[in-house]
Amino acid sequence: MTPDQLAPALAELDTHSLRRVRRVLDGPQGVRVTLDGTSYLSFSSNDYLGLANHPALAEAVRKAVANIGVGAGAAHLLTGHHRLHHSLENELAKFVGLPAALLFSTGYMASLGVLPALLNRHGEVFEDKLNHASLVDAAVLSRAKLTRYPHADMAMLEQRLASSTAKVKLIATDTVFSMDGDLAPLAELQALARRYDAWLYLDDAHGFGVLGKHGQGALALLDDRNDPRLIYLATLGKAAGVAGAFVAGSAELIEWLVNKARTYVFTTAQPPMLAAAVSASLRLIAADGWRRAHLLELIERLKSGLAGLPWPLMPSATPIQPVLVGGNAEALRLAEALRAQGILLPAIRPPTVPPGEARLRISLSAAHSQTDVDTLCAALHALARHD
Repeated sequence: MTPDQLAPALAELDTHSLRRVRRVLDGPQGVRVTLDGTSYLSFSSNDYLGLANHPALAEAVRKAVANIGVGAGAAHLLTGHHRLHHSLENELAKFVGLPAALLFSTGYMASLGVLPALLNRHGEVFEDKLNHASLVDAAVLSRAKLTRYPHADMAMLEQRLASSTAKVKLIATDTVFSMDGDLAPLAELQALARRYDAWLYLDDAHGFGVLGKHGQGALALLDDRNDPRLIYLATLGKAAGVAGAFVAGSAELIEWLVNKARTYVFTTAQPPMLAAAVSASLRLIAADGWRRAHLLELIERLKSGLAGLPWPLMPSATPIQPVLVGGNAEALRLAEALRAQGILLPAIRPPTVPPGEARLRISLSAAHSQTDVDTLCAALHALARHD
């Protein structure tokens, strides 16, 4: 695109109600936020356990900064791999029940590092059509053949695995799909990975901390975590309330990634103070089972409260509860009407979701109260009555 094409291209986004705008957050993240100087009840963040502003995390950072400063100053393979990073990797591996773990600066960078480290043009990646963009981009970067199967269609996936002649096969999937909130068929995926000798890459960005009795994520739903084909990714900026990501798997896999994942090798390590915060977060995730129990109660209350709306809730048992609207302009109109009432709820439009499937994406947090949920339900019913 040339410079003189930018203005008309932006105008075209406006025509289709697809231009995104940034709003400036003042103060801490939470269920009540101040954006552009206005206070809102928010259902817009991925802070599922309400830990982003937890005092234990802030205190861990304060102590770390006092002792070690702020920046890591170098890549992990130079002098940037701090004792706090190293200890956290061991904690994370133990927490999810896998032999080893490796920290990355973001989940996006993790996927962009892992897939090209394991695949080349002789490989093939099999991806659910609703996978996050990072998994698609990682497959393209790897130069492997990218084969996408219909959402959660295990019969089609098996057909494509059976017909593949690739030297290395890798199945990549979200565990909790970020815009729909539903769960991937994990047991069936693991069985197919074994049958066709394929890697199984699980992106648990929205499951870690939320799923499982102790918040261990999607791995808690698998019968066997000892499969050497298993690659597990979780992000640390959602339920964990901090930033970054980690990949866990066999010791040999992690050692290979230390040497070959370019997004790990060629970037400055995250500030070690963030590792201290994640360590504090892990303790809360494990100990505070009430947060997950409260989330389940809120999910059921929301489903009951939104019954009868002209815009249906999509099937989801997770804190991601999408209200399917359809048109881009209609989704924006509803989001703006809610914002005028002091409720923040994002309108999700293409290319994040398929054309004709624009939606309001409700994200619940353990920090929400039942009254918060009732307020949102009442506002949506009022909008429906006035349509």
